[in-house]
Amino acid sequence: MKMASDDMHDGFQRRLAERLVDSPRWQTPFRVLLVIWSEFTGGLGAWGALRPLVATALAFVPFLFLGQHFNRQHRKGFDWAMLQIPLLLALLWPLIWFWSIFDAYQTAMLSVADDYSVGA
Repeated sequence: MKMASDDMHDGFQRRLAERLVDSPRWQTPFRVLLVIWSEFTGGLGAWGALRPLVATALAFVPFLFLGQHFNRQHRKGFDWAMLQIPLLLALLWPLIWFWSIFDAYQTAMLSVADDYSVGA
């Protein structure tokens, strides 16, 4: 007596075998590599996966707010550069610097999410 799971397993194997026979052999390994690449990058591609990391690394450069410029928020980068002058005198400069690091990462993540949702 066969169980339902055995029937389902046999049906899956049969459908998989039919698909492999119908598709050219050169496409199968390529498709596997595409799936692995998609899983590795979260479906966002290499740039989508690395963009927040690059923005964060640039934001760690003090005084220049490069993370904001990288995210094409030039106005925010220039405004924060001017704001840091009085904050240096008040010894509050590290607060805006740490906030700029967080903001650069968050903005890059949101832009990648927006790009991905539009493309899907």
